[in-house]
Amino acid sequence: MKLIRTEDAVGHVLCHDITQIIKGVTKDAVFRKGHIVTEEDIPLLLSVGKENLYVWEKQEGMLHENEAAEILREICQGEHMHPSDVKEGKIELIADCDGVLKINGEKLRAVNALGEMMIASRHGNFPVKKGDKIAGTRVIPLVIEEEKMNRAKEVAGKEPIFQILPYEHKKVGIVTTGSEVYHGRIQDTFTPVIVDKVTEYGAEIEGHEICDDNPEMIEDAIHDLLRRGCNMILCTGGMSVDPDDRTPLAIKNVTGNVVSYGAPVLPGAMFLLAYYGGDLPVMGLPGCVMYAKRTVFDLVLPRIMAGEILTKEDLDLLGEGGLCLNCPTCTFPNCGFGKCGSR
Repeated sequence: MKLIRTEDAVGHVLCHDITQIIKGVTKDAVFRKGHIVTEEDIPLLLSVGKENLYVWEKQEGMLHENEAAEILREICQGEHMHPSDVKEGKIELIADCDGVLKINGEKLRAVNALGEMMIASRHGNFPVKKGDKIAGTRVIPLVIEEEKMNRAKEVAGKEPIFQILPYEHKKVGIVTTGSEVYHGRIQDTFTPVIVDKVTEYGAEIEGHEICDDNPEMIEDAIHDLLRRGCNMILCTGGMSVDPDDRTPLAIKNVTGNVVSYGAPVLPGAMFLLAYYGGDLPVMGLPGCVMYAKRTVFDLVLPRIMAGEILTKEDLDLLGEGGLCLNCPTCTFPNCGFGKCGSR
């Protein structure tokens, strides 16, 4: 780049956008990179505070901010998203479908640590909707060393930093447990809550069984739902340490693969996650899911619906940010609940 007086810039090519900011009216470029300055442009350039201009002088080994921004975009952009137009070295990524945003946090931090470039995003492991902005990238200086952008590609590796996992179609089976519901002593108010939550992600309720606290009866109900083609089983009730609560035992007997009985989340500490056949989720939902506005189920369900096979480590990581503050006005997911960061 070469710095010259604005009055002397006629005929020169701008190497960066010139932005005009009028509070409450506009913040946009009045001249774009590549514009050839004319005599008529001079008063407007001076009115936006540009008494001097950088004009482009291409140098070996140096990249303009917009060229470098495209490299940064390539590092970040995964499937099911598209970029905005490049503007002043900045590109945003927008979701092309509903799903769960996945972020390689290690790579994100490594690129940001290089300096002179930045990537900012929303939290990973949370739902996004089609059209949502998921990340913004920017190259800080007007020109940057090509070697530095090559370094960014190196630390980022071949896989993009961001991915969106679309939701899969799930046929859900619900097993309501509890002698009080089975014998009609109280109304089942748990199942409607579950139906509302899973259908939000496009799931289909394939079957619903009501059992007392007999573990063999619960096991038979789960097996029946599996035979009917359910590929996700949700068991409600009977999840505490009360001796009459036998749902965890029934789930263990059916699956033989309990990932965790218990999660570091409040509400939701008595949550149970298991897999039948290695990949079919079977969950035991504690009573708080019925009455609390947000619980561990709201943190786990979107990821299960996107086809993730969650591990004990995934659940352990929920401890940081796993305390719901029960705010008078719930703003979830625009709050700290479940925001443990991407490891």
